[in-house]
Amino acid sequence: MKKQGNKILRIRGYALALIFIGMIIMYAGVFFRTIPWLFSIFLFVGLLPILLSFAIYFWVGMISTRALTVQCPNCEKHTKILGHVDFCQHCKEPLTVDKELEGEDFSLDYNVPHRREKAIEEKKQDGNMQKDEQA
Repeated sequence: MKKQGNKILRIRGYALALIFIGMIIMYAGVFFRTIPWLFSIFLFVGLLPILLSFAIYFWVGMISTRALTVQCPNCEKHTKILGHVDFCQHCKEPLTVDKELEGEDFSLDYNVPHRREKAIEEKKQDGNMQKDEQA
């Protein structure tokens, strides 16, 4: 199974795909150039995903400026992290900025507050159970 990439890069990939989808829709309109109203509809409908990709690129640029920059322990390169857990942009190593989630199985669900709190609580309970067994 292919490893997932960094959230910022995935969002940019979707925006790039929207540009190509819009261009394909517009190009399909060329086949109807003898019917001006249908040709115009294809051009307009093809323009919508391109404008949406513009908005997505702008949005990801804004959140990229607020993203936390960390150094990956695996490849030693700097990468931006959105949320509490993310992947390295270069080597796709799972990273976390939350000390309480270190050593846990990696899940993007940890970026959702109630799921992260549940995982931390379970980890604390497991730690308490192990201490009780040792005593």
